[in-house]
Amino acid sequence: MITKLSPMLALFAIGQTNAVEVSGHGQLQATWQHDDNRKAWYQPGWGVTRFGQAESDLALSRGVVDWRVDFDSAWSLHGVMQYVPDPDDKLGFTELYLQYRTLPKNGRRLIVRTGGFYPSFSIENPDIGWSSPYHYQYSAINAWIGEEVRVFGSEVAVEQPSTRRSRGKGYKGVAGIFKGNDPAGTLLAWRGFTVHDRQSVFNESIPFAAVESLNTPQLQHQAQYVEPFTEIDGRFGYYFGYHHDFSTRSAVNVYWYDNNGDPSKINYRTGQYAWDTKFISAAWRYKLSTQTQLLFQGMAGNTAMGTNRGVDNDFNSWFLLLTHKRNAWRFSVRAEQFKVIDKDDWQFDPNQSHGHGFTITAKYQLHSNWIVGAEWLGLTTTVANREAFNGKPKQTDSVWRLSAEYRFSL
Repeated sequence: MITKLSPMLALFAIGQTNAVEVSGHGQLQATWQHDDNRKAWYQPGWGVTRFGQAESDLALSRGVVDWRVDFDSAWSLHGVMQYVPDPDDKLGFTELYLQYRTLPKNGRRLIVRTGGFYPSFSIENPDIGWSSPYHYQYSAINAWIGEEVRVFGSEVAVEQPSTRRSRGKGYKGVAGIFKGNDPAGTLLAWRGFTVHDRQSVFNESIPFAAVESLNTPQLQHQAQYVEPFTEIDGRFGYYFGYHHDFSTRSAVNVYWYDNNGDPSKINYRTGQYAWDTKFISAAWRYKLSTQTQLLFQGMAGNTAMGTNRGVDNDFNSWFLLLTHKRNAWRFSVRAEQFKVIDKDDWQFDPNQSHGHGFTITAKYQLHSNWIVGAEWLGLTTTVANREAFNGKPKQTDSVWRLSAEYRFSL
């Protein structure tokens, strides 16, 4: 289904001969990182930080072009093309969709998106290519969304934008249906949450460490990787959400997501199960002043796979982020916790994990095109299935990162 998406949107664009404007922004980010030199999950290993063992300390960590084509109508075409070097030089789309957006009528407007894209769960990632202006490494919630959650379908939203006349008050109601996100939940079960900034591209396979339980008869058909954006059971998933701006200082959003997966279905050729994954996400932004903001996001849900839900896990996470901008400087701190709770009776396949993290970041805008910064991440994780590998479920990581970022306009 995903392989058909790009040609379909390209044909639509060719048919719109009255394209009037191409615009967008790009980002090239070089990073030096020092951590505890464990193999990252995608190498595959048991490390939970990006750029693991044997990878260069200095690297182009991400290149992205976030573009749009506006037609001479209410239609526009949006895409985000990304390059990351790890583990093997991935280039592809993280989003590609058509949007129909009407002008406000009686204060309200209609917005329709169709294609592959992120629902607007995140309050942390409003920057170029769904990146964060606050920290280099995303919270555990949004790191997981960036890895395993994308929708390939259609979304309808009714919005009453906040305006000066409304004193900043506004709302948006959102509903969507989709396919192509059946394996979401795989990494939560066999790796757990972690904190990083690597987004998956369409049609990507993500390896993870060799979990002992995958050698058992019950799980022998599961591959040692996940293809998160694939369709397995033929069923539609859905989500709906609500955004509310209370004033120019305070805004919230709440979403319910359900991929409606049939956990008994498996693609034997690719080794991918359909997971029944659902969660609620709530986010809040409060401006303490024109320079200082407080952000909160929490998520709680369940994911299961296999006949009779052989793997059955609850999960939850939250973070609290404080950011302050002073002239060319931005300082941000974030505290977070995350947990996966194993509910099933398969003792041979322990899925429970938990952890917490604390992140401090300073960024400085040297020029309109250049931003440099430094970040420290302290991360403690306990993952039960590590015990069969090295006898040490608990792991503590200290990650230092220096980054230089060049931004440009199309």
